[in-house]
Amino acid sequence: MLTRVKSAVANFMGGIMAGSSGSEHGSGGCGGSDLPLRFPYGRPEFLGLSQDEVECSADHIARPILILKETRRLPWATGYAEVINAGKSTHNEDQASCEVLTVKKKAGAITSTPNRNSVKRRSSLPNGEGLQLKENSESEGVSCHYWSLFDGHAGSGAAVVASRLLQHHITEQLQDIVEILKNSAVLPPACLGEEPDHTPSSSRTLTRAASLRGGVGAPGSPSTPPTRFFTEKKIPHECLVIGALESAFKEMDLQIERERSSYNISGGCTALIVVCLLGKLYVANAGDSRAIIIRNGEIIPMSSEFTPETERQRLQYLAFMQPHLLGNEFTHLEFPRRVQRKELGKKMLYRDFNMTGWAYKTIEDDDLKFPLIYGEGKKARVMATIGVTRGLGDHDLKVHDSNIYIKPFLSSAPEATLRLLRPKCSIRTPCLHETSPAPGISEKASQKVRVYDLSKYEHGADDVLILATDGLWDVLSNEEVAEAITQFLPNCDPDDPHRYTLAAQDLVMRARGVLKDRGWRISNDRLGSGDDISVYVIPLIHGNKLS
Repeated sequence: MLTRVKSAVANFMGGIMAGSSGSEHGSGGCGGSDLPLRFPYGRPEFLGLSQDEVECSADHIARPILILKETRRLPWATGYAEVINAGKSTHNEDQASCEVLTVKKKAGAITSTPNRNSVKRRSSLPNGEGLQLKENSESEGVSCHYWSLFDGHAGSGAAVVASRLLQHHITEQLQDIVEILKNSAVLPPACLGEEPDHTPSSSRTLTRAASLRGGVGAPGSPSTPPTRFFTEKKIPHECLVIGALESAFKEMDLQIERERSSYNISGGCTALIVVCLLGKLYVANAGDSRAIIIRNGEIIPMSSEFTPETERQRLQYLAFMQPHLLGNEFTHLEFPRRVQRKELGKKMLYRDFNMTGWAYKTIEDDDLKFPLIYGEGKKARVMATIGVTRGLGDHDLKVHDSNIYIKPFLSSAPEATLRLLRPKCSIRTPCLHETSPAPGISEKASQKVRVYDLSKYEHGADDVLILATDGLWDVLSNEEVAEAITQFLPNCDPDDPHRYTLAAQDLVMRARGVLKDRGWRISNDRLGSGDDISVYVIPLIHGNKLS
């Protein structure tokens, strides 16, 4: 046991640094280096780099900042910049993709019966995406914009695969519901192929009451519809999109699991994506990357990080319910510090899965085991191994020098939030939060998603959505990023199509800092980021100008 604890502590001190050797293989099991790569390593395709340029960008001493070439454009005039780490791993383990997706109904797919009374008319919005069906919409399909960031660990394999394939899983999931989404005047049917139901909920409630009284509408009565014992939930269209994104993340993770026996798909990765579909902006995050909106200098968080600390109770509860996952080497309880044998019988502060506060308990032999969650802040680890609790991949990740798999504690489920880019939506639905948080503050998907109407605000050219991996956020706060943006963009030519790329470059430069005798340093002589850094700057003003 003592040897195992020493190994765990050693691994905790180093974190999950398998990528530092530059190897492209997993932690045992499948995915060995003798297998072919699923996709070759490279930088984001939209950068258009040659192989020589990719190799030059991997300079851990100079750390050149890569930006979009002047001849290249991203949707919405999006800006992008990235820089490699200071030697943590041979490759830049961040990956990114950005493209316009076209979603069309699957051939032979079952859809709801169109509302015969619905009016087909053009939308008044510039992008032609409105609340009613468009002419020839069956063949046109729906276009959506897609941005993504993936932060790899223990190798770049999973991040490379996800950057190439996740958008296809999203498209596939949306194909099943695209015809429903295009007719937003009618709520989604509970069962595909059903006639749209316009029966008032009160009449459905009375149907059950009548059946209990044995009156008209009782079960078995001729020419009466089947009895409905509960009022049917009204599910809004945006909840279908959220479900599609969640399903796409799950399918992507399952594909990595299946293919790791045939391909070298090393490590795992976090995933942060943005999808703009039919005028709504959806953000889905699994990991510790972050998205924020900066509007008139105001900061609106668009995601939350998933770390051992933020998900402590979920992890502890899983370990409590399935203690065999701990391999008899860990305890699911949390203590302020490691428990020592000399403290047996004494009372020490602790926390269990059902607690946000602390209490005292008598120390027993089982409490001497290594804690499931150990460390604080960025040094917190699950089983002394990994510092993020959601993402893709990591199917072969084990506790150092053991056969204890960590994947059961890791989730591929994203937090999904959305922001409305269209006129106001007053509908109250099961997906809307029942309370009223401060305007602009997103809610966790597990606490129900809140819709926020951006059309009520005047969006200027300096209002942006920032997406970045943790290499940026580890050294710069939301406030520092917002201050940098509000200082930089107003000094750029508003007609310069590269202003947002220059803003992204400025953020990366601020987080990387300058190489000095004592390492990379940023403002106030603070330690700069030695991690990979990737940043998108997405202007919101283009949200209502889709072509």
